[in-house]
Amino acid sequence: MPRFLIRFLRLAILLLASTLLPITGAQAADYVSVNAHDVNVRQQPTTRAQAEWVLDRGYPLRVLERRGKWLKVADHEATLGWIHAPLTSKTPHRIVSARRANLRAGPSTGQRLLATLERGETLRTLGTRGGWVRVQRENGQRGWISARLTWGW
Repeated sequence: MPRFLIRFLRLAILLLASTLLPITGAQAADYVSVNAHDVNVRQQPTTRAQAEWVLDRGYPLRVLERRGKWLKVADHEATLGWIHAPLTSKTPHRIVSARRANLRAGPSTGQRLLATLERGETLRTLGTRGGWVRVQRENGQRGWISARLTWGW
């Protein structure tokens, strides 16, 4: 096989492999959480724009764009709109994205069931282990939930 073809194939394999690597560091998505009650998400980055959604404390959002003190954000379902950045924080939260999810005493389906959570419940993220997330509910109850049943960070 000609030497140039071997080099070409090596380069092609390296490029393909680099696209399959997990996202890390600077490539990672930027997330924020709402840090107040009844925060408006607007059509445009101005307080004069119509409010499309009203979100509560802890709701996790993915940042798509920054414009001054405004963030264009999305949740687990779709792009929502613009939120004033000072009304967000870097405190990690998750939202239950499954219809129902079990809160357990430890990071395993064999652990004691503490509660059944409903879709849309916001949880404070305390830590992770494998495919599990340690969380705290608004009422202070702590436990573990399968990460695949939630969205956020």
